[in-house]
Amino acid sequence: MAKKFIDLTHPFSAEIPRWPYFDKPKIDNTHTMAKGGVLTQSIMCTMHTGTHCDAPRHVMEYEFDGRRARYTHEMPVDAYTGPAVVLPIEIEPWGLITDKHLDAACAKIGMDPKDLEGMVVCLNTGMHRLFDDSKAYYHYAAGTGIDAGKWFVKHKVKCVAMDSQALDHPLHTAMGNNGMTRMNLLGATGKPITEEYKELFGEEAYAEFDKFEYIRIHGEETYMEKFGELEEIGVWGTWEPCHKEMLGHGIVGVENLGGDLDMIKPGEIFRFLCFPLRWYMGDGSMARCVAEVDEDQLDPTVPERKYPYGGTGYGFPEDHGDSGLEYMQRLFHRNDKK
Repeated sequence: MAKKFIDLTHPFSAEIPRWPYFDKPKIDNTHTMAKGGVLTQSIMCTMHTGTHCDAPRHVMEYEFDGRRARYTHEMPVDAYTGPAVVLPIEIEPWGLITDKHLDAACAKIGMDPKDLEGMVVCLNTGMHRLFDDSKAYYHYAAGTGIDAGKWFVKHKVKCVAMDSQALDHPLHTAMGNNGMTRMNLLGATGKPITEEYKELFGEEAYAEFDKFEYIRIHGEETYMEKFGELEEIGVWGTWEPCHKEMLGHGIVGVENLGGDLDMIKPGEIFRFLCFPLRWYMGDGSMARCVAEVDEDQLDPTVPERKYPYGGTGYGFPEDHGDSGLEYMQRLFHRNDKK
């Protein structure tokens, strides 16, 4: 069977969508054809822009074995590369992906989670189709948390590549009420996204993302039962817990997986290729992610992904089956038919 290489990377440009407080990439010409007969360009941007890798040092000082968290150059050269599988995640808009969703995805493709040991797990939530400078992609993404992180550790996966804005649900990040840079961003209704979530899903559901709310509702002992492993190594439990569970146990991550991810049939075993820069003391790196697959592992009904404007996202719903507006309408009108 002939091998094919499938691009799983969003295009990079100065206009690429980026995390809410990241700097805009600056691209300039040192030389131009007209002036000097050669083209030489320079780029200045945050390395966590577009499709990229995270190293442990990005989110923590110490890993669970007590050693200083490793930088990019300290990870094995093949840390982000290896045999891989796509798990199809079925979840409502803005939903928190748990161990139950991951078990259900494995059951759907007929795979025992124990067989994921040493593999790269690619999550297809559908969020990559909404990649854009939008609230739909950043504020309201579905995403993982502590339970998913522990699931990846339990099943000894090698790397997790997610098709969304981060390795964690948005409310587990500084977009919500976590971290020194907490933004508690305003949502589509004009209220903070933390308040919107409470109104849609309830106060108890929101507490999963907020250390102090969790303790208020469930008590400190219950909090420590769930998040204590993180707190014991000096990190804030509800602040990017999936990042820390994974990276603290040596499981690296890729964020903003995209490109032609939908072409790969869920459950097929293929080779995932991803190499960050060999950056001394780096906290992560932009990377090119590629799948090496057999032709019969591809869904022939899925067209090649088009990025119609500025190197960004969906552009035309008729081409990609969804839009950020439709996604938010499903989110905010989820109870209308009940």
